[in-house]
Amino acid sequence: MRPNQILLFCLLLLPSLGWADQTDSRLDVLFDTLMDTADTQIIRSTENQIMEIWLQHSNSDVEELMQMGTQRMNGRLYSEALLIFSRIIENFPNYAEAWNKRATLYYIAGNQDASIADIEKVLALEPRHFGALSGLGLVYIQQEELSKARQAFEKLIAVHPNSPNAKQNLRAVIESLRLNII
Repeated sequence: MRPNQILLFCLLLLPSLGWADQTDSRLDVLFDTLMDTADTQIIRSTENQIMEIWLQHSNSDVEELMQMGTQRMNGRLYSEALLIFSRIIENFPNYAEAWNKRATLYYIAGNQDASIADIEKVLALEPRHFGALSGLGLVYIQQEELSKARQAFEKLIAVHPNSPNAKQNLRAVIESLRLNII
């Protein structure tokens, strides 16, 4: 599909009032599971279930566009992916996962400030978004804002205490901060 065809397809989306991903009642139980288990298989399965819920939307066209945008991003067709994610956000500004995908795209493209801005929107909509918190920490590491990276990883661990990557990243940031102080 060409960019102008994608735009036309996106323009066909009409805003609707509907249930949004991060408001799904199943999430509370799943986050409780992340808080209570250290079993790696259960953690991965629970993370996957949460991410599947975050991707869900009451409008099936939005779900299809999210898949299309992700495929474009993975295929390095960044301008097309940006167009898709931006159009979803314009029509469904409370859909946290669209903001998260665009934040990821900005991160890949090297636009750290735009990535941070979108991550902040994700976290305003879903403060438990472990992917966004992790991404925020990684962006701050790239910007050499280690205190901010530490805060992001600490928030991540508060919602997902058994995340191996979060603990590893936090340890590395704390060690870097310690070395910079000496």
